[in-house]
Amino acid sequence: MANSDTHVSRRDVLRDGLQMAALLGVGGLGGYLLGKQGRRDLLLWQIDPYKCIACGNCATHCVLQDSAVKCVNSFPMCGYCDLCTGYFPPEPAALNTAAENQLCPTGAIVRRAVEEPYYEYTIDEDLCIACGKCVVGCAAFGNASLYLQVRHDRCLNCHECSIAVACPSQAFVRVPASQPYLFKHRIRPA
Repeated sequence: MANSDTHVSRRDVLRDGLQMAALLGVGGLGGYLLGKQGRRDLLLWQIDPYKCIACGNCATHCVLQDSAVKCVNSFPMCGYCDLCTGYFPPEPAALNTAAENQLCPTGAIVRRAVEEPYYEYTIDEDLCIACGKCVVGCAAFGNASLYLQVRHDRCLNCHECSIAVACPSQAFVRVPASQPYLFKHRIRPA
């Protein structure tokens, strides 16, 4: 056996242990802060409802088979009208739910009687193709309570969104992940 002249004291072991703990603590804190910074800075695509012109590009330019954009209804703005211009085409043959009397080509808007003469209009997102026909109709003759929105449970959050590139009104904007939706209100926020 070789004789070693190095002597390790308890003080050396304690000092080395404290230095190692401090280095691990600083490294862990740095990793935590970087991770928190990365989450805070995460941005998602969303449609500014006040800029959107419902051109139909959301239906055709999304990289997904079924667009991640869907129509939503701002219920506080909705008039619950019998003749909803987002549901019915101009001059419908009758005010009933027959397919020929609906503006939506896929029947994604569900009309339900609340009480005479009020109706609630909800969107079946599985049927919505984001064509924007209901949005145009609602804005032209109604109160514009229907609008398009990126649904983040469907969106891939592409670095360069193909719909955003094709958007003629530059309505696609990046928003913080902590506030992923832009909503419509009765009065446009400042």
